[in-house]
Amino acid sequence: MDLVLAGPEDAREPADHHPIFHGSFDWHSCVHGWWQVLRLLRLYPTMAQAAAIRARADEMLVPDKVAGERAFLARPTASGFERPYGWAWLLALHGEAAQHDAPWAAALEPLALAFAARFHAFLPRLTYPLRVGTHFNIAFALTLTLEWAQDRDPALVALIHDRALDWFGQDRACQAWEPGGDEFLSPALCEALLMSRLLEPQPFADWFHAFLPHLAAGEPATLFTPATVSDRSDGKIAHLDGLNLSRAWCWRAIAAKLGQGDPVTPLAHDAANRHIAASLPHVAGDYMGEHWLATFALLALE
Repeated sequence: MDLVLAGPEDAREPADHHPIFHGSFDWHSCVHGWWQVLRLLRLYPTMAQAAAIRARADEMLVPDKVAGERAFLARPTASGFERPYGWAWLLALHGEAAQHDAPWAAALEPLALAFAARFHAFLPRLTYPLRVGTHFNIAFALTLTLEWAQDRDPALVALIHDRALDWFGQDRACQAWEPGGDEFLSPALCEALLMSRLLEPQPFADWFHAFLPHLAAGEPATLFTPATVSDRSDGKIAHLDGLNLSRAWCWRAIAAKLGQGDPVTPLAHDAANRHIAASLPHVAGDYMGEHWLATFALLALE
């Protein structure tokens, strides 16, 4: 995901490489920070910060700055830049911008199409799924990408469907050995969330109960237990607050797909509430979390 230095011209200030997405510790956090503020602007158009958000977006989400971001992707050393996490968040940002009466989405479109093209090229080459609980998790990235592609890129929707069923369709009896010490995503629940978006309710329920067959009995307990965060000033350990919030997002969405009659649904809602309670109070307080956690709080709370 990081910049590969191929020569002196690469050793420049972040703003030189990224005219829009700089100043927030890392590129992807700046991207989903923009998603966050635009989404809050749409949900709460009269909030005190609304005018400032619009003014900043009018200044930053413009064609010439997007062209600068696009030019970076054309560098030979940038082929794997932000794959797949940042790719997916840029598409999510474009999708959110399109829901505003503003020129922001039109400006971002060339960059969004460039990342969509990268997914088209990458997914057929990804023989094995990326199941980790960090930025490389493919199920999380494809959940965001699928939402963007639904009304824009039917070929990408079909590709995501086929690759996900190929990777995950026969998964059974997941052990859910998580969390890892620096994870902010649940490999098990992100996989289930993606499958919930791809399958109709009954086929999803059938798959889900085979994938995690003992949930109604509270097993694996790891999925119901919020992670302990021992040091929120440590950027990696602080990821675990994100895990709690992203698990809550997954649990709520999975419960909605299963419906009220499923025995796992009340357990899922309870788990979501406990995960939110464990980490929502810590969204702010230390920059290692506060430069990105609010985005995951928004996912969990919607």
